[in-house]
Amino acid sequence: MATAYCMKCRTKREIKDAKQITLKNGRPAVQGSCPVCGTKVFRIGKA
Repeated sequence: MATAYCMKCRTKREIKDAKQITLKNGRPAVQGSCPVCGTKVFRIGKA
């Protein structure tokens, strides 16, 4: 599973409901939410 830094919890967390997206410049990214607080988290690069 992919991890991302949660700004609210201030720790790295696994991404809940992770979705593969593509940025405007063509780079891959993963977007989802923090499993603890529900804040949106984001990570550039493949999962």
